[in-house]
Amino acid sequence: MPEEVLFESESNQTREEIATYLRSVADALDRGDAISLRAGEESVTMEPPARPTFEVKAEREGPTGGSGELSIEFELEWDEDGGEGTAGGGELEIE
Repeated sequence: MPEEVLFESESNQTREEIATYLRSVADALDRGDAISLRAGEESVTMEPPARPTFEVKAEREGPTGGSGELSIEFELEWDEDGGEGTAGGGELEIE
């Protein structure tokens, strides 16, 4: 299935700035509100359903055995027709 990027933003920020942004997203999810993303002239508003699929990924990109780039990715997924996520798996724990 082809992927269409609706919004993308990448910037260096302090850990505290990132935490503030993530708290804003978490607060919107708690309230059941839409999530609006804006950077410059670009913006998008999305309304996750009550039970989207939540994907967390820790990755290392680079040569095997060599220095690379580490990342933690958080992703919410749901069907565009209003359906909820269907992924299974074990319970996520963040320590």
